[in-house]
Amino acid sequence: MSAVTDVRRRGGRASMVGSGLLVVAVLVLALWVPYNVSLGTLSSLVGLFVLVILGTTWNLMAGYAGMVSIGQQAFIGIGGYGVIHLADAVGLPVLGAVVAAAVVCGAVAWATSFLVFRLAGGYFAIGTWVVAEVVKLLTTQVDALGGGSGLSLGAFQGADRVARVATVYWLGLTLAVVVVLATFALMRSRVGLGLTAIRDDPTAASGLGVPVDRSKRIVYVASSAGVGLAGALTALNTLRVTPDSIFSVGFTASMIFVVLIGGIGTIEGPIVGAVVSFVLQDRLADLGSLYLVVLGVVAIVVVLLAPRGLWGLVTRVTDVHLFPLVHTVRREASED
Repeated sequence: MSAVTDVRRRGGRASMVGSGLLVVAVLVLALWVPYNVSLGTLSSLVGLFVLVILGTTWNLMAGYAGMVSIGQQAFIGIGGYGVIHLADAVGLPVLGAVVAAAVVCGAVAWATSFLVFRLAGGYFAIGTWVVAEVVKLLTTQVDALGGGSGLSLGAFQGADRVARVATVYWLGLTLAVVVVLATFALMRSRVGLGLTAIRDDPTAASGLGVPVDRSKRIVYVASSAGVGLAGALTALNTLRVTPDSIFSVGFTASMIFVVLIGGIGTIEGPIVGAVVSFVLQDRLADLGSLYLVVLGVVAIVVVLLAPRGLWGLVTRVTDVHLFPLVHTVRREASED
């Protein structure tokens, strides 16, 4: 006697092949690229890793939890200033300073969440921007942080330039991989399971037993800590931070651009968007202010023609999911 059963699976053979290619790409970046490109290219690639981290963390908030923040530059600044202060003034090793700066960002996010979570929608977005401006103004008033002139990193003083650039490059690649995998793990957990319901209808999600405030706070803190890692990585790459540069709202604009063109609500989308944004920056850097116009046109075209982003087009054609989060159901006949 035959029976029909439902088999639930995450991804498929195509997804496994795609994930394998992604692993190969990471290995190439880790083992081949550092020895075959110039130091300038390595420094530029650190900027790519920063974009991946920023896009992934902003997408975690906006794409999965429905929290659209335009003030995440606050945590970029805290991470940048934090890693320099902790490495130079406190004397922590560079890696320890990076981790500690991210922890500080998470703590600040937890504290400010009790304020910004009183707001919703557009008010939440503006509230996060206000927090970022307040943090920037406070930073300029602290003499230990250089006031309005900023700080320069002294931890690498006397270090060989080749070793320094290579160290920052490998650190950037490692942080980008860790942030993406941590986001994937979070979205496959019980917290991630409730985030989509929270994004669609917080009231209904709460009625179903989803801890809305706690889940949103976890995402906000985790995202802000990740953004802090990007800020610390930026400071290590440029060796200097100033209030106007590290607290620039342009970072948030880059996050939004990366997520929108790559595909919001997917883990792969911000990676694709970061690569596209990085290539555009590299190719159009000589255009000056016209470069921003080109970015705007690209964003408008992608949103109009591919509302789900470039990765949405890929999944529609190939059904490939490098980081499968949903179950697919296939019916199979079995003999009893």
